[in-house]
Amino acid sequence: MASTGLQLLGLVLGVLGWVCGALVCAAPLWRVSAFVGGELVIAQVLWEGLWMNCLSQTTGQIQCKTYDSTLALPMSAQAARGLTVLSLLLCLLALMLGVTGAKCTHCMDDGNQASKARLARIAAVLFLVAGLAYLIPICWTAYAIIRDFYDPKVAAPLKRELGPALYLGWGASVLLLVGGALLHIGSSPPGGRSLPVFGKAGKDNSHTAAAGEVKQQEKAFV
Repeated sequence: MASTGLQLLGLVLGVLGWVCGALVCAAPLWRVSAFVGGELVIAQVLWEGLWMNCLSQTTGQIQCKTYDSTLALPMSAQAARGLTVLSLLLCLLALMLGVTGAKCTHCMDDGNQASKARLARIAAVLFLVAGLAYLIPICWTAYAIIRDFYDPKVAAPLKRELGPALYLGWGASVLLLVGGALLHIGSSPPGGRSLPVFGKAGKDNSHTAAAGEVKQQEKAFV
């Protein structure tokens, strides 16, 4: 019963991480223009994402434009695109396998519990890999923003600050990693090794087993 609860909790966290990851991937909120030394016009704020950038004004107008060319983007942006899309696809595959292999579902024959447990563990590993794949571009983008912000050689209009999408991306990565870990723990194979029993009960069990072996040997000699 407890393992079923861990499976369900792991799947729920995985779905939440997948949804948050999709929002982060689509939102143009990865980088925000930094106000350094009052050299930027405060009436305009530039937001940058993986697929588009937006210009927000104090009047309430927001103008967004997708990037003209993917190949013209820096290699780091192209790699971030690829890793985030790969992570979302892995989450989708992990979700399908996790639902199929969950103990509370009947997508497969209930008598084949070993196969269901194997599918659930594969789904857990996919969630873990997806979380790591999503964490890499988030951390790398944050590192590049902080590095350029404190670099005196970078002009002030080119400096950026951490956008809210990065913080949500960290949360999505944590949800995927924790969900994958819980799903793997709750998907223990049926008929596994029992835990050792210590204390008086363990001694009684060992004596009983030894007595049974002696009786079997006596019957064999007879």
